[in-house]
Amino acid sequence: MAANPQRDFPEAYELCKKFDISDANMEEIVQRLTKEIKMGLAKDTHPRAVVKCFITYVQDLPTGKERGKYLALDLGGTNFRVLLVTLRSETEIDIESKSYVISHTLMEGPGKNLFDFIAECLSSFCKDYHIEKENLPLGFTFSFPLKQVGINKGIMITWTKGFKCDGVVGKNVVELLQDAINRRGDLKVRIVAILNDTTGTLMSCAFGNRNCRIGLIVGTGSNACYVEKTSNTEMLEGYQTSNKPNMIVNCELGAFGDNGVLDFIRTPYDNAVDKQSINPKRQTLEKCISGMYLGELVRHVVVELMGKGLLFKGLDSQAIHEKWRFQTSYISDIESDPEGSYRQAAMIMDQMGIRTHVEKDLACLRYICQTVSTRSAKLTSCVLACLIQKMNTKDCSVGIDGGVYRYHPHYHNLLVENMNKLLKGSAKFELIVSEDGSGRGAALIAAVSV
Repeated sequence: MAANPQRDFPEAYELCKKFDISDANMEEIVQRLTKEIKMGLAKDTHPRAVVKCFITYVQDLPTGKERGKYLALDLGGTNFRVLLVTLRSETEIDIESKSYVISHTLMEGPGKNLFDFIAECLSSFCKDYHIEKENLPLGFTFSFPLKQVGINKGIMITWTKGFKCDGVVGKNVVELLQDAINRRGDLKVRIVAILNDTTGTLMSCAFGNRNCRIGLIVGTGSNACYVEKTSNTEMLEGYQTSNKPNMIVNCELGAFGDNGVLDFIRTPYDNAVDKQSINPKRQTLEKCISGMYLGELVRHVVVELMGKGLLFKGLDSQAIHEKWRFQTSYISDIESDPEGSYRQAAMIMDQMGIRTHVEKDLACLRYICQTVSTRSAKLTSCVLACLIQKMNTKDCSVGIDGGVYRYHPHYHNLLVENMNKLLKGSAKFELIVSEDGSGRGAALIAAVSV
């Protein structure tokens, strides 16, 4: 028999109600986000906007007619990839790729050494495929904070993810890499575009879906980009006279709420997770949505109920009290069990040092997971509905990537259900899993930029 939370575990039910977002709340969030996006786009309010809406300088979407060979470089952490993408037809794309590991010495040493190493790996890859003399265009996915000032010019703002290379912050990273390539003298490659992973996601989907207008990441982090009218992108010099009607805008949406406008839907558990994070009071929306934080929110609720003797009575473990130990992937696993079955939930709690087969407790755990993941999907729905309404489109596709969306068993359906509530039939939409946005998308940006 399916659990009835209000009847079977009323204390947990009351506590989880704090995560509930009503339809009226969702409409209010859409209105508040719309206002923040307008502030990010406008020149006079951009400096104080929390949703920055950076222009990407990508003004051309794929037509599906792009052909030829392009290189892509994907640098987002301790591994980076080099890809050779051959566009043969609208449906036939060949991709060859190789991953390389960046050592701790390179991560913490001079920037020149890092870029020399990347150029060395790029050279080795090109020689393997006999393309070192072809002067191919390259798209560079760089997943670190960057201020873009041109399609192939991005100024490094700060290192993250354990990197701290000297001589890079404040510099144009495209120039640093191009200089490293040129120093070698054994390779002809032109870096024609720099981008982040949301832009790559949009471009990757737009090649096969001509009406793709939004790129969304819901993974460890969360962000979105969308196609805006160039006439609204006031941070672009000459935006009023540009002969290209569109511009992809990187919203940097994770920061929505950093000014307090989301406090009305945040819970004491959000505040606790925020305090223990490495960036307190920043990335407010991301901390309610993304994979880095959802498991930790569940853990806080579980620990509180255990402390009150209301869950896993008489059982305890060191692991359940360890910060960040309860992984977001556990939520997807627990919610994947069929109704009335708690096999995955029991296995995961066993891993967490709590061995139990008490169905009521495992049903309560699943209910907590559902509460946290449903709120994430509702907030993501608000983002997508807001962007669709902002573009005033009647029909569009959304390219999506990230582990939360890919692996949670109900996330897609929750998005569709809640977007339909918000859009009320005003627009048709399709949600599409992006195939390798940071690689294929980078190559496509190179293709439309040359």
